[in-house]
Amino acid sequence: MAAVTADKDPGFRIGGRPLAERLTEVLPSLAKTVLAEIVSRIPEYGHLPAEELSGDITHVIEQNLRSFIDTLRTGATPTRRELDFLRESAARRAEEGIPIDIVLTAYHIGIQAVWASLTPDARPDEVADVLAVNALTLRYLEVVTPAVGAGYLDERQTMFDDERSARHTVFSALLDGEPADVAAGQAGLRLPPCYIVLAASIGAHPDEEASGVDPLVAGRRKLRRLRVELERQIRGTVLTSLTPDGGIALLPYETPAEELSTSDWSRLRRVLADVARTAGAEVTAAAAAAGPADVPAAAKLAQDVLAVATGAGRPPGLYRLDDVLLEYQLSRPGPALDRLATRLEPLNGNEELLQTLETFLRHGGRRQTATAVGVHPNTVDYRLRRIAELTGLDPTRLEHIALLSAALVARSAAARD
Repeated sequence: MAAVTADKDPGFRIGGRPLAERLTEVLPSLAKTVLAEIVSRIPEYGHLPAEELSGDITHVIEQNLRSFIDTLRTGATPTRRELDFLRESAARRAEEGIPIDIVLTAYHIGIQAVWASLTPDARPDEVADVLAVNALTLRYLEVVTPAVGAGYLDERQTMFDDERSARHTVFSALLDGEPADVAAGQAGLRLPPCYIVLAASIGAHPDEEASGVDPLVAGRRKLRRLRVELERQIRGTVLTSLTPDGGIALLPYETPAEELSTSDWSRLRRVLADVARTAGAEVTAAAAAAGPADVPAAAKLAQDVLAVATGAGRPPGLYRLDDVLLEYQLSRPGPALDRLATRLEPLNGNEELLQTLETFLRHGGRRQTATAVGVHPNTVDYRLRRIAELTGLDPTRLEHIALLSAALVARSAAARD
């Protein structure tokens, strides 16, 4: 930002003396006063090493005071060079992990300390100068604050990008079955005894389908809420590759995979329910547990289980292999799978019959099916008879139900392939 140049020296006076001259004379002691006030009012600064407070922090305070004095002397806002110095200082505070609100507060405390040292000496005939200096001070902060914020946020973004890149390297190594210890060390992570591999399908948030709302923005907001809640609920560093539609998440767990109990899985189901509620969207997920070296196999299993669960029309929630054993086995490739899928070929193109069959097998009654599909029970009876005529398998006969269920699973598996 270019400096704003004043037409002439404002000539501000307080206590009968030129203000800029007065502040320049007391600058070293004023810097110490500002530092003491900042440390007193901001505990985080008090925790910094003494050598940093007496070195870098004091240097920044002195430079900031010089810039402020120049503004009072000339009426012009800080130069680009002065602002660049403040940006670099803010970047160092970002590296140290000091929150941005605290960094910005320190600048305001510094100005307050300066004012506190001046106002007791102000004379009645200097009220106009005091008001003018106050306006110029606000202008000074208006220019300095964005520069400090930009320097801080630029550094934080760089740090975030580096951290995200390092985590992605660990994530990729784990999924590819490559040694991840070195990458984890570089990312500052410790590989846990176990990862619960989560393959998730995420439904749409109502905002994504609302008229006049940008679905991309709504989807990103949904995903951000989901990630935040997942990271809040899970101890350790969660590694993810998620889009608004779903993806893979690796959840660290301190219990070895073979020692996970029913209560562990029950807790994970509760976590997923909380995540879905926070995201405002239905989430269907499959999970498999494994040590770091076995993550690839666990990921493949989780993705297969998710495909089976969604293909079988299971409701949103968490599924493990044990929850879909029959459907999973029926979906494995082979001559039997192909043969099963062909049993429903006569229904191809007739979505009403297929929907009625799936609903009837799921609900187990004509009236329940009629309610779910939205038709009269007599219509359900007609469609079931038509299915029996076309396929040779009667959905109302006990000996045909298992075969029809298996054929639906096989058909779903064939469609995925």
